[in-house]
Amino acid sequence: MMQGVVTKSTGSWYTVLFKDGRHMECRLKGKFRLDGIKHTNPIAVGDKVTVEQEPDKDTGLIVKLTNRHNYIIRKSNNLSKQTQVLAANMDQAMLIVTLFFPRTSSGFMDRFLVTAEAYHIPVTIVFNKIDLHEEEALTILAQYEKLYQSLGYKTLRTSAAKRFGIDEFQQVLKDKTTLLAGHSGVGKSSLINCINPEIAQRVGAVSNYSEKGMHTTTFAEMFELLPGTFIIDTPGIKDLGLVDIKEQELSHYFPEMRELINECRFNNCKHLNEPGCAVLRALEEGHIDEERYINYLSMLRNEDIHH
Repeated sequence: MMQGVVTKSTGSWYTVLFKDGRHMECRLKGKFRLDGIKHTNPIAVGDKVTVEQEPDKDTGLIVKLTNRHNYIIRKSNNLSKQTQVLAANMDQAMLIVTLFFPRTSSGFMDRFLVTAEAYHIPVTIVFNKIDLHEEEALTILAQYEKLYQSLGYKTLRTSAAKRFGIDEFQQVLKDKTTLLAGHSGVGKSSLINCINPEIAQRVGAVSNYSEKGMHTTTFAEMFELLPGTFIIDTPGIKDLGLVDIKEQELSHYFPEMRELINECRFNNCKHLNEPGCAVLRALEEGHIDEERYINYLSMLRNEDIHH
């Protein structure tokens, strides 16, 4: 029996990395079942697993999944009831966003942040391609930075083309396992290329594979960017349906609402039109950002956010 980490999943086969640096292609043991899990992928990249080698073969069988420390999950698409675990057991996530070329909507950003909050995953928001920003765009960018920093999120400005902010980007990644997420075209491969060109080529290949008409499938893959520093790349996410978050809990994952919840008159307040709602009062007084509140309402209605 050997312990390892899943670095790649392509449906029925999983690549497992062991402590001695060896990789092995593995599949699930015949009777392997996960209680109560209805995901399209029972095993995800980042999962810690126990493997037994198949007799007289270079392949292995996954016989046990260690309990996950955390994970990021989404609905496979907005028509599906099935869910997909994007990745598991990460130290942090980096959400790569672009205000233009392509535009990342605040709705998508907030859905990702809510999902990360629900599973206690720290997030850094990386505003990429800032070399393309004119003065007006820089003003909008500064407003976003001020908002998200006030909520406790770290933000970075980067430009792979100008190699701007790359040292800070690399420093945040150092010695951690980080999920990189964002829409297609936001420049994840270009940013990685600035640190390790060899990895960037492989990341690009993963992303391109996903883009060839396979909207509902996202093959994540873990790479060792530098010794001891791992990234989990997810090909561009088009939509991010929330999973397993109850209406009453949703506001708990908005830091600005969370700190006011105990001040609401009713303990099951949804912050819609209830009397004595501290969140609505804060919204009127300008202490809660209106766009974030609109995104909260959208999530309550369970509308999927597209870009």
